Amino acid sequence: MTYIVTDACIRCKFMDCVEVCPVDCFYEGENTLVINPDECIDCGVCEPECPVDAIKPDTEDDADGKWLRINSDYAKVWPNITVKGEPPADRADFERETGKFEKYFSEKPGKGS
Repeated sequence: MTYIVTDACIRCKFMDCVEVCPVDCFYEGENTLVINPDECIDCGVCEPECPVDAIKPDTEDDADGKWLRINSDYAKVWPNITVKGEPPADRADFERETGKFEKYFSEKPGKGS
């Protein structure tokens, strides 16, 4: 098992999870984060840190494995992030929204740290 970042992170990107990860397996996109499943040690300390409940065990992924695939693919091309950055100013506008991947997901990398 590994943990994955899901739809709820998009346009919210609180980054509290980054601060507690003992193996620095988070990678930053322009408007979301992903976890590198090959680096994640399945400790679970990040899951309760997310205020929008975006981090899930991969056993709770969509049936087609969508989020595991997204996390795996973008962790290879986005920069590693190890220090919490500033969340988007408009994050509250998107916290309860669903279906954000289709509307807002950006393939662009973030700044990393």
